Amino acid sequence: MEEFAVYTDGGARGNPGPAACAFVVLNNKNEEVYSEGSYLGETTNNIAEYSGVLKAIEWLSDRPAKFYLDSELVVKQLRGEYKIKNLELQKLHSKIDAKKYSWQHVRREQNARADEIVNQTLDAKIGNRKI
Repeated sequence: MEEFAVYTDGGARGNPGPAACAFVVLNNKNEEVYSEGSYLGETTNNIAEYSGVLKAIEWLSDRPAKFYLDSELVVKQLRGEYKIKNLELQKLHSKIDAKKYSWQHVRREQNARADEIVNQTLDAKIGNRKI
């Protein structure tokens, strides 16, 4: 079975503020096979980051994948390197079978497509205003 590369991102304009998440799925030829952005309402950057991961896992439906995130915090929490003190993040983390996937931190530039979708989703919902 093909293993996908999944790039996820989340962001809030203000923290908390209007937020969105996104994920991009690439096949083994590095071709985009699916992407999606979701508006989340008022929340934090970290909740938006986790939401992107959860939306991608839902889409994957048990297919294998390697995840790439520009949130070092979320990657280290999913790898078990950092404790999760925030109760909301603990709830989101508990929905993820973190051992089923690999987690890689990447620089923001390497996650540009997912970031672009987050911003497009926010712009479509709240306009181009920065908070």
